[in-house]
Amino acid sequence: MNLKRSLPALLPLVLATSFFAAGPAESGTPKQSPVNVTPGAFRFDPHAPKLDVTYGSSALELRYVRKDADAADGCAVRHHEETEEAAVEPGAGHVTVAGTRYDLVQFHFHTPSEHQFSGHGYPLEMHLVHRSAEGKLLVVGVPLRVGAHSVVDDVLAKLAPECGAPVDVEPINLNRLLPVSHHTLHYTGSLTTAPFTEGVEWYLTAEQTVSAATIARFQGVFTAGNARATQPLNGRTLIEVPRI
Repeated sequence: MNLKRSLPALLPLVLATSFFAAGPAESGTPKQSPVNVTPGAFRFDPHAPKLDVTYGSSALELRYVRKDADAADGCAVRHHEETEEAAVEPGAGHVTVAGTRYDLVQFHFHTPSEHQFSGHGYPLEMHLVHRSAEGKLLVVGVPLRVGAHSVVDDVLAKLAPECGAPVDVEPINLNRLLPVSHHTLHYTGSLTTAPFTEGVEWYLTAEQTVSAATIARFQGVFTAGNARATQPLNGRTLIEVPRI
């Protein structure tokens, strides 16, 4: 199989069989993110709890997340952990896993994708960040490939400047951020930015599409990328779970 030609279908394909590998480490702790998804570290557990998604409509505030505010040249230099982040209205969306509710707080973007699939990446990856009442984090990772216009294009139609006002985005249907396919893979990892805190529940979905123009606009700001290198699996496996 030509992986480059087949990349758009790789996630559903691997989900139908199995998954995982490793990349250069940036941390000595054992459960870091992102990871490289390859056949071999994936398993199906019929008793795994479902990812129950309850999303509604929400206006958004797209803001530039700065990591170098104290630097004299911070407005002109891109820190490798900076991104565009869309804040969601409180209560507009949540997911439930095994009886625990995680509220959608924000979603942001990385280029190239932080998670890789058999060593290959996507031009963008979207992270939907959820938090429970106890402060536990759950992130839904969505790889984005060039394709048909999607709601992601509406969110990123105008990017917020690094040292300027946020951009207001008209209400969107949050469900449209997720792909039609309900294949989802779960593993336990970490934040992909400092302090790289572990204990984050990750759910990786099949791919979503976004226009080439939107990808070019985002990459035109983050010319050196803003993705963390893949981390060793250290014996972890991915478990396929249904999204409902």
